[in-house]
Amino acid sequence: MAPWWREELSKVCLADRGSLTFSDPVPSDPDLFYEPDRHLRWLLLRPWILISRLLVVLVTLGRLAIEIVAQGNSANPNVQQRLARRILTSLTALGPCFIKVGQALSTRPDLVRRDWLEELSRLQDDLPPFPCAIARQTITTELGVQLSDVFAEFPNYPMAAASLGQVYRARLKDGRWVAVKVQRPNLPLILRRDLAIIRLLAILCAPFLPLNLGFGLGTIIDEFGRSLFDEIDYRKEAANAEYFAQLFADHPEVTVPEVEKDLSSRRVLTTTWINGVKMANRRELEAHHLDPAALIRTGVISGLRQLLEFGYFHADPHPGNLFALTGVTNGLGHMAYVDFGMMDALSERDRLTLTGAVVHLINRDFQGLAKDFQTLGFLHPQANLDPIIPALESVLGQAIGKNVGSFNFKSITDRFSELMYDYPFRVPARFALIIRAVVSQEGLALRLDPNFRILQVAYPYVARRLLAGDTAEMREKLLEVIFDANGRLRLERLSNLLSVVETDLPGGQDLLPVARDGLRLLFGPDGSGLRQRFLLSLVAENKLHTDDMRALINMIGEHFSLGKLATGVLSRLNPLAA
Repeated sequence: MAPWWREELSKVCLADRGSLTFSDPVPSDPDLFYEPDRHLRWLLLRPWILISRLLVVLVTLGRLAIEIVAQGNSANPNVQQRLARRILTSLTALGPCFIKVGQALSTRPDLVRRDWLEELSRLQDDLPPFPCAIARQTITTELGVQLSDVFAEFPNYPMAAASLGQVYRARLKDGRWVAVKVQRPNLPLILRRDLAIIRLLAILCAPFLPLNLGFGLGTIIDEFGRSLFDEIDYRKEAANAEYFAQLFADHPEVTVPEVEKDLSSRRVLTTTWINGVKMANRRELEAHHLDPAALIRTGVISGLRQLLEFGYFHADPHPGNLFALTGVTNGLGHMAYVDFGMMDALSERDRLTLTGAVVHLINRDFQGLAKDFQTLGFLHPQANLDPIIPALESVLGQAIGKNVGSFNFKSITDRFSELMYDYPFRVPARFALIIRAVVSQEGLALRLDPNFRILQVAYPYVARRLLAGDTAEMREKLLEVIFDANGRLRLERLSNLLSVVETDLPGGQDLLPVARDGLRLLFGPDGSGLRQRFLLSLVAENKLHTDDMRALINMIGEHFSLGKLATGVLSRLNPLAA
């Protein structure tokens, strides 16, 4: 096993998951570390590279800018659609780095018009492959082996070609099939050159851009650059895959391909081949006797676990990176993740705030939601929330309506873009990849089921975590949810949590673990704060609130009746009994 692997894996295992980014460069490869100032100096010292590339970029973007200025304010939707397509083709023609820029912009509703987002979201890493002879030579040079010494079969054409690399399906001498990803030639130089030019143009143009467009643009590009340079070091991707596999080790519904460590390097990554079906077409899944609903549920819940439990997530869950496998475990279909180049981490604080934001949204607590936006950095800490709270209620409240399941994240993103142009919202750079991941996840689910609504799965998941109170953070958030500022018990919110869990799966299957976890929390050592707050709420304002006690008893009896619990027991003993 190569020394780099042990070093990278030890970093993964020992790192705090709240600050885990895998951004540290490999010492022997300083050029793989994104340093904007150094890269700019490098480019300025090579005017022949700068001038020639700058002319191409300026001519292409200049023509595009003229069209945007001339037609950007048109009210004709056909004009805007044509303009969006022009943006799409221009970025694609400029090469891999600009394709990635377009993909990043497609997740930024505060930077891009709502009617352009749909077209930009269609950008794909789908480019003509580079010659197989170059790929073979790269493998030989990187691994120090001849292909014939390692592979029994190696094809002459890749299975897929993307902006940064291409993938071959090969067979090892021992008969196992593997995926061999080979990087495009000269990528560090190309990305260093183009990122320096993009950043230089952005900084020069930022003061002249309208409204939100110029705010923090350099920081956003730097975040993008760091992520992109991480992607072209396949050793980091290998370590990411190892860590991701550890996180899901106890979840059989999620498969992560195993890295072939002796056949992986900076520019070559070899993993076990996944024999699955791309999660892109419902009919294809059904033709292979796979359950789209169970797979959607797995995708959403695994995404929630990454964001709200692990604090480490796959930032590019598009159909090409997710494969459906045979099997179902506890109602969850089996699926596999591939391509771990674009990963990111969340702090403990952000994870907890995001969990609370989901609860505030469903409980229509828009004041609490506005404060969540402040905590997360979407609003300035000193921003006046008085005009913002009604705006949030107007945009988000109408979208939720009376039914949690009516919530559609993409439609909210579209409407939120309008809100961001009227109020002082900013998307922090660290959330760009999260937005990308959530939008991609929901888009995939909607492709398989047009009636899918992400909160139909997300809110029951959050509700169960709150009611279980399995961490100090969840217990604190539960107290915040079910007790108001005066310490009074908000029974309607507790009932709402229980109702969501109860209706998530038919037959009362989920009531038994909820009842068990609730009793364990209420009467266990971790429930002291809950017991104290509950008793104080019953004797608030120097009087005994017997009405609250009766209402609580009635509510518990309604949700945990003997009939429902018995149905749950029968359904577990015999699923057909429910």
